[in-house]
Amino acid sequence: MLFMTPNVIKNFLSKKATRLYPFEVREPFEGYRGELVNDIDGCIFCGMCSKKCPSQCITVDRTTGIWECDPYACIYCSICVEACPTKCLSMNNVHRKPAATKSMYTLQGVPPKPKKKAADTAEDKPAKEDK
Repeated sequence: MLFMTPNVIKNFLSKKATRLYPFEVREPFEGYRGELVNDIDGCIFCGMCSKKCPSQCITVDRTTGIWECDPYACIYCSICVEACPTKCLSMNNVHRKPAATKSMYTLQGVPPKPKKKAADTAEDKPAKEDK
């Protein structure tokens, strides 16, 4: 017990090693990958982010235009950001705030219209009459 006394006195007299987190938030460092953000207006609902995600926390429904992310399953690796062809995904430099209940990020967008094939467009146009 006597060998711990100098260590205990040193800890009482030194600066605190921890912060009171919700009240004292430190500034994020450079390159910090925080909350995942999607610019839903730029999203083409290709599903590349959900295919590349190692934790499978992103789901994309192309027909209804719904993009969903489970932040509790996300490992914040930013592979989805790098895989996005339209660069509509990004990472904020702040982490999400503590919450009492679990919730998913659900964004509703307008899915792109399917492109018509060349065969379909040829049928839509009336044939020119030869004169």
